[in-house]
Amino acid sequence: MRILLAHDGSGGAAKAAELVGALAWPEGSVVRVVSVIEPTMVGLTAWAGVVDYSAEADAQISEYYKGELADTVARLSSPTRRVESAVLRGRPATAIVDDAKAFGADVIVVGSRGRGGIRSLVLGSVSSEVVDHAPCPVLVARQSTLSAVVLATDGSPPATLAQTLVSEWPIFEGVPVRVVSVADVPRPWDTGIAPTMYRQVVEAYTKDLDEAKRQSQEIAARTVEALRAAGREAVADARVGDAAGEIIAAAVESNAEMIVIGTRGHTGLTRLLLGSVARNVVHGSGASVLVVRARASANAEQ
Repeated sequence: MRILLAHDGSGGAAKAAELVGALAWPEGSVVRVVSVIEPTMVGLTAWAGVVDYSAEADAQISEYYKGELADTVARLSSPTRRVESAVLRGRPATAIVDDAKAFGADVIVVGSRGRGGIRSLVLGSVSSEVVDHAPCPVLVARQSTLSAVVLATDGSPPATLAQTLVSEWPIFEGVPVRVVSVADVPRPWDTGIAPTMYRQVVEAYTKDLDEAKRQSQEIAARTVEALRAAGREAVADARVGDAAGEIIAAAVESNAEMIVIGTRGHTGLTRLLLGSVARNVVHGSGASVLVVRARASANAEQ
């Protein structure tokens, strides 16, 4: 496999590096560790107020990042995999995505937060943009180990891709998988209904909810069967409620260090590139989250 690890020297990046080192990648895998420097601008010209580019400052920052990358490469080095590094230049998210395409990455690994000073943000802006635009699955690392997994599924094509990834990637061998499918039916009285229609609306809601429960149970059972056929240890967990909230709760209850979730692809709305459930899970979970949108059945050798 080809793993691209984005490293910015932050605590989140260090956690991501620990996880990459702990996972059982197949023998012969290549880990590429990259850091991105934006062009360094210093000073103002007295007459125009224009910021000047500083080649000297850029060179010093580049040497600093090369040193940090060398340390990370040394920690990740192993007889079973090759580790390389590169210092990129440009907008961080764009540079990472472009490098992943050129590298042919099977997965991009990012930290959950960069160096930003806004502590209320759960996911750094660079990591969030990488998740939205990546050409392959993205692993947002929040834990440094992997001993249990939650696979979220709704039976959709993206969920099937996520299932295939869990079935095929060696990092999931011997790791117990809890398959979570959630019946998420909006309650009609939350939006307001006429008193004369209350009984009919409640009856319709009850019927829809019962059908949604049945479908989620079938989806979970079918997914478990497929995973077991692939040699995975899996159990079904059909739930009712808010999808993202229940997926996160299942991870907490089962002490899962990772959630694997599929998501729909790009839409015409550039700010809604990631499905709302997947986005809420990525931003709200304390577990690592592997977001699968494309190339889930990567060329991983068993």
